[in-house]
Amino acid sequence: MTTLRVRPTPSRTSRSGRTPDRHAATPGGTGAHAHRPGADDLLAEWAPVLAAVGEGALERELAGELPVEAVRLLKAEGFGALRVPAALGGGGVDVVGLTRLWVELAAVDANLPQVFRGHFALVEDRLWHHARSSDQRVWFDRFVAGEIAGNAWSEVGSDIDLPRTVLRPRADGSYRLDGTKYYTTGTIFAEWADVHARVARPGHPDEVEEPTAIALVDTRDAGVRVTDDWNGFGQRGTGSGTTTFDNVGVPADHVLAFEDRFPHQTAFYQLNLLATLTGIARAALADVVEAARKRTRNFSHANAPRVRDDAQVLARVGEIAAAVYAAEAATLRAAASVQAVADAATATPDVVAALVEAAEVEASTAQVVVSELVLRATSDLFDVLGASATARPLALDRHWRNARTVASHNPRMLKARVVGAYAVNGTPPPYAWSIGGTRRRQEWVDPRAPHEGATS
Repeated sequence: MTTLRVRPTPSRTSRSGRTPDRHAATPGGTGAHAHRPGADDLLAEWAPVLAAVGEGALERELAGELPVEAVRLLKAEGFGALRVPAALGGGGVDVVGLTRLWVELAAVDANLPQVFRGHFALVEDRLWHHARSSDQRVWFDRFVAGEIAGNAWSEVGSDIDLPRTVLRPRADGSYRLDGTKYYTTGTIFAEWADVHARVARPGHPDEVEEPTAIALVDTRDAGVRVTDDWNGFGQRGTGSGTTTFDNVGVPADHVLAFEDRFPHQTAFYQLNLLATLTGIARAALADVVEAARKRTRNFSHANAPRVRDDAQVLARVGEIAAAVYAAEAATLRAAASVQAVADAATATPDVVAALVEAAEVEASTAQVVVSELVLRATSDLFDVLGASATARPLALDRHWRNARTVASHNPRMLKARVVGAYAVNGTPPPYAWSIGGTRRRQEWVDPRAPHEGATS
């Protein structure tokens, strides 16, 4: 496997020249917002890195290889520390700037922003608590050193509100973690896992009433095993496989009450997927434009001798370009609403609640339209290029497969109803929703089932 290297950019982070100020960005201060690079400067600064990690992306897709070297390069270049305050050695980038970089990264390899999705959520959580007077510099130091976190929340077979992965208290005040998580995106590349678990209460008879918590787990522990068994048809390089925890020790200060999680997490998680979808659409547009310019094979009933001059071809490409434009605009608007919450960490509860609600509605609204636009665009590109574009070595189908997989993560089908209920009745959107088996009674009868007393 080729090792990727990029010449350091002096202005990037402390890893390439900036010295952290250990007295700056104190808890409750404004250090997190003291340095926000301009969008154009930020993209120019990261362009060489993005170009390097994009090399071999098509080959990785065809070979089914994980982007191990690409992730290693991003970690080494300080990508995981982009949101860490500049005064503490990070990039000092705001949510909008980060979202722009996610879009650009997805355009070169759709897997990579999602690899870092759980990591940036943990960074956001630590930023929130740092701003609210809880010193998180030990975590910021880890992030600046290139360490990242993966996600470990979902389970197979668990109830919606009751994870089977469990933390058991030990006599010394620490905890033991046991369980199995699926869809552990990014964990295979990470030094830490952000784990949602149930906290057992010895002698407590009802598991349903036991609290849940976030355990920040060192993946280098001998009891942690990560398997790349994700078998989806898209986003194959995200490392979204299974992680098992067997008698893993977790220090008490690495177990965090779930209710203390940063309040805009659902919108933030969705924002990463929106940026990924937008980047996928941008990559599809680039591919279809390049192919249309070069294509000489044509139909007898085409509108022009050259494909690139055909009015219908140009119109279809224009529609794809417009979809990319609209998707990016909606994504960045959602990013701005998330940033508004991040800026309000020390505001009153009522102000925070109003901003969180606005961010959740923005993210849900964007999800409805961006998913539709990108799925259509990544399918319509084949209208431009014909059957030869379906050749497997081109892997143009990866754009639709990746988009379809990303759009399937959250219930897009349900979001329009959420947005409509908010618009008409002011119904709050769901916060920190989850998926799993349901214990709710179903108030319906299957019309195909035999009626009571009927014979089969």
